[in-house]
Amino acid sequence: MARLVFLGTPEAAVEPLRTLVRTGHDMALVVTRPDKRRGRGSGLVPSPVKAAATELGLAISDSLDDAVGVGAELGVVVAYGRIIPVPVLDRLPMVNLHFSLLPRWRGAAPVERAILEDDAETGVCLMAVEAGLDTGPIYAEVATAIGEDETAEALRSRLVQLGCGLLEECLAGGRAGLPVPRDQAGTPTYAEKILPAEHVLHWDQPAEQLRRVVRVGRAWTTFRRRRLGVLAVTGVPGGESPTVPVGAPGALDGTDVSAGGGTRLRLITVHPEGRRPMDASEWIRGVRPAPDERLGP
Repeated sequence: MARLVFLGTPEAAVEPLRTLVRTGHDMALVVTRPDKRRGRGSGLVPSPVKAAATELGLAISDSLDDAVGVGAELGVVVAYGRIIPVPVLDRLPMVNLHFSLLPRWRGAAPVERAILEDDAETGVCLMAVEAGLDTGPIYAEVATAIGEDETAEALRSRLVQLGCGLLEECLAGGRAGLPVPRDQAGTPTYAEKILPAEHVLHWDQPAEQLRRVVRVGRAWTTFRRRRLGVLAVTGVPGGESPTVPVGAPGALDGTDVSAGGGTRLRLITVHPEGRRPMDASEWIRGVRPAPDERLGP
């Protein structure tokens, strides 16, 4: 077993941390992002990794410099959220658990970008950390198909479990037992952070593209100038309702919504502003849209 430093921040990094502790590694330190203030007037809230590390009784820091002074032989990075400076890497080699099949989708949002680009598969890599953004050689990887209706949340959860198995296997012999790495092969693509504007549903786009936006999460549109979250949708076979032809983008026919290119989406679950999430059919019965009312601006 190895003496490790763990670097991570969000919920996706919690189970890998727990796996390393459960399998007997000596966790010298957990480095995570500083506490954040959530909501107006609220107190500071720790990252999910800090909360888990506190529960596990581990030493915690929000300073990268502390990682090099605890006698660790290896750092393990999982969604830490910062580039590791070269001076730190010179003193403490690190591996990174990354949720894509590198070099496809280097960067901050590999799961979301894979869904938005309709990738057939993705995976998880254990790679060496270098100065560049996700450029290091790969120790091991596991590929998996992306489900046709799989959300980013569900896919990320599956990748976390695959990644935990990869960590357990590759680090069973400590740093010296890591597999021989191979260089990344192929054309890199970059997974930029999802911008707020990318969650907006533009009804002149084809239904399949809109469905992928919903699968990423936090999708929304407007109705009567109020925000309407769209939590789940499905395609309509053939694009059209059985009785009514496709209308203008955003036009409603019950829970069916007209989209671009003569296609339709069927609303399943929505979240009206100021209310609870609900079945789309319940929402439609409540708002009773007029024939000329549409979703969107």
